Amino acid sequence: MKKQHLKHILELNIAVLIISTSGVLGRFISMPPPVTIWLRCVFAAVILGAFCWYKKIDLKISSKSDFKAILLSSIFLGAHWITYFYALHLSNVAVGMLSLFTYPVITALLEPLFFKTKLNKMHILLGIIALIGIYFLAPEFNLESNLTKGVLSGLLSSVFYALRNIMLKQKIAQYSGSMLMFYQLVIISLVLWPILFIFEAQPTSEDWMALLALALFTTAVGHTLFVMSFKNFSISTASIMSSVQPVYGVLFGLFFLSEIPSKNTLIGGFLILTTVIIESVQSHKKI
Repeated sequence: MKKQHLKHILELNIAVLIISTSGVLGRFISMPPPVTIWLRCVFAAVILGAFCWYKKIDLKISSKSDFKAILLSSIFLGAHWITYFYALHLSNVAVGMLSLFTYPVITALLEPLFFKTKLNKMHILLGIIALIGIYFLAPEFNLESNLTKGVLSGLLSSVFYALRNIMLKQKIAQYSGSMLMFYQLVIISLVLWPILFIFEAQPTSEDWMALLALALFTTAVGHTLFVMSFKNFSISTASIMSSVQPVYGVLFGLFFLSEIPSKNTLIGGFLILTTVIIESVQSHKKI
């Protein structure tokens, strides 16, 4: 059982490593975030749709209630991606990713409302630690500051992401992770297409290359693996453990964009990521 648990943790960390490329790719792409997300979803939907066809994955949705849950969770996912990319554009990879990663705390607090489980006191403590970490990311609340706007966008993104993950947790035992992700991408593509009439975008050749990487690597592969991890962990545990993602993201930002985190960012990041270690140990003891 413990070997199987370590295998699941390794699989989850591989998914997180892949997803963490979204920070540097999102910061690199010059187009408005809504346009970037629409193109990302269209490309990824084609790739994942081809995979589902090749693997003969059943795409049938059993009931209207399931369809409504998939539809609503898709809207939450689209909103999460857009607000997250605004956070990256307004601040930097480190601040954008670290502010987003309050979502494990929000998830831990919301999950008992959906699954009628008892609120874990340890999750409340981890939530307080993470919020202190957020304070260090933006110690001055100034709405004229792009840094503050970036942190707030990241926090809003974390709420959308938490709600999406909780809703999918209720369906992952019944459906394939690839099937769920495919439908989410299709729905987001359909909902967002009017933005093409609102935002002007002139993607460069570098933008197209980054978009393809974002669609294939980050979205089709990384997010599908992450959704599949919900079968092996509670949403709270999977979310908190995946908070190591900003470490990967900051390293990518440092290596590819030469973005050096400030002292406050490092302190805030350390506090937020402390929750990862604590939750990983706690989840392992339960096995």
